[in-house]
Amino acid sequence: MSVGLGLPIGDPAQLLSWARRAEATPFSTVALLDRLVFGNPEPLITLATLAGATSRIRLQTEVLLAPLHRTALLAKQAATLDVLSGSRFTLGIGIGGRDDDYLATGVDLRTRGRRLDTQMAALRRLWSGEPLSADVGPIGPVPARPGGPEVLFGGFVPAALERVARWGDGFLGAALPPGPMDTLFRQVEDAWDRAGRTGRPRLLAQVNAALGPQPTLDRARAELRAYYAPHSYTDHVVNGLLTSGDQIREAVAAFRAIGADEVMLYCWSPDPDQVERLAGAVFHGE
Repeated sequence: MSVGLGLPIGDPAQLLSWARRAEATPFSTVALLDRLVFGNPEPLITLATLAGATSRIRLQTEVLLAPLHRTALLAKQAATLDVLSGSRFTLGIGIGGRDDDYLATGVDLRTRGRRLDTQMAALRRLWSGEPLSADVGPIGPVPARPGGPEVLFGGFVPAALERVARWGDGFLGAALPPGPMDTLFRQVEDAWDRAGRTGRPRLLAQVNAALGPQPTLDRARAELRAYYAPHSYTDHVVNGLLTSGDQIREAVAAFRAIGADEVMLYCWSPDPDQVERLAGAVFHGE
């Protein structure tokens, strides 16, 4: 099973250091979240920059809010990143639920699921080299990975799990302990089988983690609270931050036991020394 790093958003200027240092460890992936009305860096631009600074580690959106994006441009951006990274790019997709992000783009929040389904049909056509429509031709470049970059769907509702079976390559589950995640993983596999897909979906789990001195942990909790507030579950998310090597190793082992192919340790403090601390905890039992 692979273990990746979710990159912090509190200091974008540090992300090149994070990616280069992660490349020197056994971590498999670096990932970046997506919001519009927030202080995070734009994920596709950022990952393109990190692709040029690395050669091995995979790059992933976790998750891109696709309904906020123009479909044809997203197809071109994702295919370009897939080519420039040497097919190291994974497009994690979700719909989000923040009113302000949708108000900022003029997209109707209530239709975001239907919009995503329409987008996926178009993305798959374009990545296969087909025209966009009867009036609009193909939109290149041709992705390095046949049929387009790997696509993972995040979410909790049945429609999200069905999208994995219909359009995706796998599922990314976040902010749930192993028990409920096990249920979601099995539901994804059931939907996959009902759709007649061959093979099996990739299954990823994400947990929030931070290692380091107290200022690092305090910064991580502050960043978590700022991102998730104001919601009834904010305290639960902040209090669930894993802050010791034992906690992190236990979580990774528990997700491995339910069939996760990869666990993403999402980091919230921008302190890049966390890379080596987390690598030591996960891969060397430190």
